[in-house]
Amino acid sequence: MLAGDHGPALKLAMGLVVKAAGIMGAKRLVPVSFAHIDACFYTGQSHVDFARYLADHGAKPAITTWTNNGVVSLANPELRDERDDPEMVRGARKVMELYAAMGFLPTWTCAPYQLPGGPKLGDHIAAGESNAVSYYNSVVGARTNKYGDYLDVACALTGKAPFAGLHLDEGRRAGLHIDATALPGHWRGDDLFPHLLGYVAGRIAGTRIPVISGIPKATPLHGLKAISSAVAAAGGVELWHGLGVTPEAPALERVFGGGETHILRADDLRAAHRDLSTARDGPLDAVALGTPHFGLDEFRALVQLLDGRRVKEGLPVIVTTSRAVRAIAMEQGLIATLDRAGVQTPVDVCSYYSPRIRALKGRVMTNAAKWAYYAPGMLGVEVAFGSLKECVESAVLGEVWRDPASWVKP
Repeated sequence: MLAGDHGPALKLAMGLVVKAAGIMGAKRLVPVSFAHIDACFYTGQSHVDFARYLADHGAKPAITTWTNNGVVSLANPELRDERDDPEMVRGARKVMELYAAMGFLPTWTCAPYQLPGGPKLGDHIAAGESNAVSYYNSVVGARTNKYGDYLDVACALTGKAPFAGLHLDEGRRAGLHIDATALPGHWRGDDLFPHLLGYVAGRIAGTRIPVISGIPKATPLHGLKAISSAVAAAGGVELWHGLGVTPEAPALERVFGGGETHILRADDLRAAHRDLSTARDGPLDAVALGTPHFGLDEFRALVQLLDGRRVKEGLPVIVTTSRAVRAIAMEQGLIATLDRAGVQTPVDVCSYYSPRIRALKGRVMTNAAKWAYYAPGMLGVEVAFGSLKECVESAVLGEVWRDPASWVKP
């Protein structure tokens, strides 16, 4: 490939992989069986130029490769008006079309682990989206470093990655223990807890690998998703271990050889809630859910909490998800119920990214720590952060509602 025997596209791709291997100190490459690419998420003309060069030279992925969400939605193009940022919208659409034409499976989701047919424990893979890297490494137990644009695509085209970092046994050991066992059990079972825990753990860990004790074993997968996304956003964590919860951490000594331990206190989580709530409570301009993309269990919970009610007339309530999950939710009647309630469920797209979805402005409520972390800087909005129940009740009332039984206040 390096010699160009398989064409210029693979020569370029293998050159990138080998260069990265040298930087990472890898002595060899490792075959990867799956990839989830982030380079389809447009951030400039170079994304189009890179994809067009590959397409013009007949590039095809060597392994099963799924796509991250895009800046625009091909299924719901009205979400981002081309007039708001013509170059961005056209470029984003073009880059998505190019990758689909090359044979990259157009899943268009930041939460690919919610789809069937993905990697398993111990598989070597290549992923680029931060929450997917964190979830695949931590919850699934697959092995990937964070392969950013365009190295993620290069790994997919060659079927190889540098055998270094989190692909190695020694590279997956924790350097920090975060102990949440002192927190009351009813706190740790609340749906706010995973979001706040991930945020706090990310701020403490930075880029280190933490092992976290005190996560309830009954935490649902969407709770582990919340930890994965928040810990990656707030700190750049690519792998975390949940003691007795994630597959590589059945016991502390399996992943932690001693060192720094941080005991979490109630005030740590209360401070995190304040950090994520940049707006004073009051009338709402919108509600944004689905960061990362909503899964089927979350849709069921949303429908149950709405309990046949409609959201306040004129209040945009947007729940982003993948095409695959939306199709199943539609088959089960969940989407029709949400349509009647006035809830929008667009696909393909991320709602905290610029150019701003026109409906998202002013004071916006969310239950996702990652959305709350990024949206003020990306969109210029104020964020009211709360549980899914608080978001639903607020959407119905049209103003921020706080659960009087909640253990944490903004």
